[in-house]
Amino acid sequence: GSLSYGTTATYNTTSDKYMEAIRHIPPYPAAMPNAYNTEMIVQRGYWMVSWFKREFGLREQQLAAEQGIEPEVLFDDLLKQVPPGSMGLILQPYWNPGIRTPGPEAKGAMIGFGDVHTRAHIYRAIIEGLAFALRAGKELSEKKSGIKITKLMVSGGGSQSDEAMQITADIFGMTVERPHTYEASGLGAAIAAAVGAGVYADFKTAARQMALPGDSFSPNPENQRIYEQLYSRVYRKMYGNLRPSYRAIASING
Repeated sequence: GSLSYGTTATYNTTSDKYMEAIRHIPPYPAAMPNAYNTEMIVQRGYWMVSWFKREFGLREQQLAAEQGIEPEVLFDDLLKQVPPGSMGLILQPYWNPGIRTPGPEAKGAMIGFGDVHTRAHIYRAIIEGLAFALRAGKELSEKKSGIKITKLMVSGGGSQSDEAMQITADIFGMTVERPHTYEASGLGAAIAAAVGAGVYADFKTAARQMALPGDSFSPNPENQRIYEQLYSRVYRKMYGNLRPSYRAIASING
C-alpha cells in the first residue's frame, strides 16, 4: 500500500485486476502494462497543514524566517507537546465534499473540544484525523479486493515529518516506511522514462534499482491501543452520526 502525504492525501494500491473500491468510481490505468491503480482520496489532505500555518502558525513562521528553515519543521514540536489522541479531540477531515463516501453533503468536524485544548492539540488532531481517514480507505480497499496489505510506504511532503510518520504507524498498527526521497511522483516518472528509454527491461527491475529504502517506523503498542479505540469507537461512527446534521446545514445555508 502507498500513502501520499501531499496537498491531496491518498491511499493507493496497484493490481493486475480491475477493482472499484467505491462502486462506479473506476481505478486509474497504471504505468505498468495491464495493471490498475486504486486510489482513495482525502481531497484537502496535507493542505490542512497549510491552512493551520496560515491561521495559527504565525509564531513558527517568524521563527522559521529567523532560522532559515521551513515553518513545517517547527510544527513537529507542536506534535511532541500533545499525547496520542489529542486529549479526546477528534477531527474528521472532510473539508471538501466527496462523491459517495463521504457524500456531497459532508463537512469537516472536530468533536471533544474542551478548555484544556490548545492550537497544538488542533494540529495533532489534524494529523491524526488524516491518518484515520486514510486507514478507513485502506480497509475499504482490502475488503473489496480480498487482499490484506502487509507493507505500507509513505511519500509526499508530509512524510518528511518523523512525528507524522510515527503517528501513521501507531494508527495503522503496522510498520511504515518512506523511500529515500519524498518526491515519489517525480521518481515514478523517472522510472517510467527509464523503462521507456530501454535503460531497464521492465518496471520491477527499474523500481528495484531506482527506489531505494529510507527510514521505517514501527508502532508503539501503548499508542496503538489508544488509537485503535478512538478509531473503532469514535472516528468510524462520526460520519454516520453527523450526516443528518450535515444535510440540515446544506438545506439551511446551501
